[in-house]
Amino acid sequence: MDKIFSDKINILKALAITLVVSGHLEFRLFDMFPPYSFQLTLFFFISGMLFKDKYLDCVLEFIKRRIKSLLVLYFLYSAFYAGVTVLLAKLTGKFWGMELSFKNFFITPFLNGHQFDLSCPMWFVTQLFMTMITFLFVQRQLREQKEWVHAALYTLMGFAAIPLSKIIELDAFSLIIIRIMFSLFFVYLGHLYTTKIHGNYNIFTPKILGAVLCIQAVLWHFNRDFDPTHGIGLSYVLVWARFDSQIIVPVLTSITGIWFSLFFIDVTYNYLKDIKFIKLIGENTYHIMANHLFVMYIITAVIFWFNGIPISERNEHNIYWIFNPVQNTYLYFVLTMVITTYIGVCLKFIKSKIPWIKNL
Repeated sequence: MDKIFSDKINILKALAITLVVSGHLEFRLFDMFPPYSFQLTLFFFISGMLFKDKYLDCVLEFIKRRIKSLLVLYFLYSAFYAGVTVLLAKLTGKFWGMELSFKNFFITPFLNGHQFDLSCPMWFVTQLFMTMITFLFVQRQLREQKEWVHAALYTLMGFAAIPLSKIIELDAFSLIIIRIMFSLFFVYLGHLYTTKIHGNYNIFTPKILGAVLCIQAVLWHFNRDFDPTHGIGLSYVLVWARFDSQIIVPVLTSITGIWFSLFFIDVTYNYLKDIKFIKLIGENTYHIMANHLFVMYIITAVIFWFNGIPISERNEHNIYWIFNPVQNTYLYFVLTMVITTYIGVCLKFIKSKIPWIKNL
């Protein structure tokens, strides 16, 4: 992988996590592509871009690497947020999460990842782990097959996941299956892009841009997220397989959103490549994902303190609520991105200085 392509992937990761944070603050960076309409599938796409075929013959090494890069830090953060949640309960009278138990600490992360409200965005981490392990084994079975067989199978899974969610009873295990089916399609697309498309075909032509915008304009007809009573439309909630009445629109809007993100990075690369902070965002997406709701909570507590409002008032709202969003949304956004990015930078520095955790 050449340096320019590697740098573009890092900027793409920065864009993806920025979309997650902005989505939780309910504003759009790309107006035609609403929050929750593609940013998580963009992360699955990036994971597919980074998948190396050499691991097809090194299964144990791949699993070990994914445990090390995803699960170890996940459970360290879970332990931290268990402590924070207990502390906040003592200070404010509200326990932000499920009761502390062996199941909720070790099993629930793989079922829905919402055991602690402050770290609930990390549900994606365990889902990514399960998806990538599944992708590895599916690829091993398909390695002798032609590419069209790969494309057909993954496309079938991606498009079948939503209808399946409307047919079967949704419980913890069926949700895992549906999420994996849906996610595998985008991991495959990312892998296909890296191995077959990048460097061989130019998919960022004016004609393709026009086609994508026209498709998105048609898809916008199905958007319903202007008012909570209308439903979520182009947006969807993958963790709960909440697609409302849509059948194929979530898949299509994910594809158009991913393409537009790639196009955006391709067009702006020369302007973004030398911005150090963007590079740091891309290198610290995990820490931003893990900490941004907690940082928003702290920002709210500080605003409350300055305005003489008791912190117990925060307990009346859900975990995504922010104080006076009309005036404060962008303040929350900037502060959250800066603070969480440098939390990651500081944690990596500390890790590099402590011998016994260097290899974690």
